Amino acid sequence: MSPRTLKIALAVSVALNLFAVAGAGTAWVTRARVDERVQDQRRPGREGSMREIVASLDPAVRERVKTTLRASALAARPDFEEAREARREAIALTRGPQLDPPAATALLERSRAAEMRGRARLEQDAVGLLTTLDAKDRQALGVILNRHGRGRPDRDKDGPRPTDAGPARPAD
Repeated sequence: MSPRTLKIALAVSVALNLFAVAGAGTAWVTRARVDERVQDQRRPGREGSMREIVASLDPAVRERVKTTLRASALAARPDFEEAREARREAIALTRGPQLDPPAATALLERSRAAEMRGRARLEQDAVGLLTTLDAKDRQALGVILNRHGRGRPDRDKDGPRPTDAGPARPAD
């Protein structure tokens, strides 16, 4: 082999090795992300939908739980509607020709405050309901204080998963 052919073969070999290393690195990172997603799905959360949880309760308790949760959700609904409306207004304001940061900040603060009022109402009503149940039903229904149900990884891509209690979801 001539020196030129050896140089070309060496260059091709180096390029293929670099390509292989880049592919292995990509596969390693992808596998780490897949493993993280699998772990996220295995974290404790709601083991079923609210309908399934409520349906597992004693029939005598089931209707009272459904009625109470529905009433709580309806009572909190205006707060959540106010929160959504204030957020929509803030978004519309930021899309306009002139940005008014103090007004956008005030709208977002109003949205957060309304959402927190609604969430507090739902949580307070849920705890009140749980105090009226026996231990078995309370254990089954206690997951309503879980902020996020299964299959909803509401978290930042790189941030920790929220673990604080959140609003109860009404049963249908």
